[in-house]
Amino acid sequence: QVQLVESGGGLVQPGGSLRLSCATSGSIFSIDAMGWYRQPPGKQRDLVALIRSSGSTHYTDSVKGRFTISRDRAKNTVYLQMNSLKPEDTAVYYCYAVSASTYWGQGTQVTVSL
Repeated sequence: QVQLVESGGGLVQPGGSLRLSCATSGSIFSIDAMGWYRQPPGKQRDLVALIRSSGSTHYTDSVKGRFTISRDRAKNTVYLQMNSLKPEDTAVYYCYAVSASTYWGQGTQVTVSL
């Protein structure tokens, strides 16, 4: 059974940094893309960033220049480096992977507050 296990969330002050990690367990054949969504309280889940098998990346406008997505292909692990965090970045962050199916992690809370 495939599982995505996230880590790295927590509480950080505005302007601070966090690094999220998402490791896959089980066997996923030929991952097409991995990435991160986030869901703020009371709002819908939206795409934050993704990285394709080609290495190309995509970011939502609000995080461009502040967040960086990267991937360790050998470990099937994806990372999200988040810098210059703002209170509006507060959300539950979900990792996902697209292969023959789409897999989701359980979510990790990121809170940006004084």
